[in-house]
Amino acid sequence: MSSRDWEKELAKIDKQLASIPDEELIPAPVPPATGMPRGVAAPAARASSVAAPVIGVTGKAKAWAFTKLALAVAAGVAIWFWPWPARCGLPLIYLVAAGGGTSLLGVWSSASTWRLRMGRAHMLSLLVVVSGAVLVAREVLPRVGYAQSSFDRPDRWSCQAAPPAPATSPGTESGAPGSAGAQGA
Repeated sequence: MSSRDWEKELAKIDKQLASIPDEELIPAPVPPATGMPRGVAAPAARASSVAAPVIGVTGKAKAWAFTKLALAVAAGVAIWFWPWPARCGLPLIYLVAAGGGTSLLGVWSSASTWRLRMGRAHMLSLLVVVSGAVLVAREVLPRVGYAQSSFDRPDRWSCQAAPPAPATSPGTESGAPGSAGAQGA
């Protein structure tokens, strides 16, 4: 077909479109229950529900979410000021459990802030989760051999005394088999 034939065809289509009323060109939206199989939403309804704000959010739901957030933040700050020494034994287990509980409070709070599209509150909830995880990692990692131990975080969980150092013979300086003191004896 030449370009002239295309122009004739397009002119016919334009005349046909001009003769049809706009209401017939744009069909009315089909409700999901009548035009689609059960459980499947119409494409237009699906697309609009993704970007739409949460419908039916009451002040009560937001107040409850802020209450959860306040509890999680209070626990997240307070856990870093643990009042008892927790180098070993049961106090250490309690501290690690409380740190894990703090992270769980942050998850609980972040679930409701996410659902209610409360961005800043959600970020604060996630900070509480990370804070609890950091505290737990700070106590656990030296005890499992992954981080360097220190006086406050020894490489053992129990409070038993450290094993005694190997005894050295009177004539050795370092007690190592290959040391100069051991060879002179």
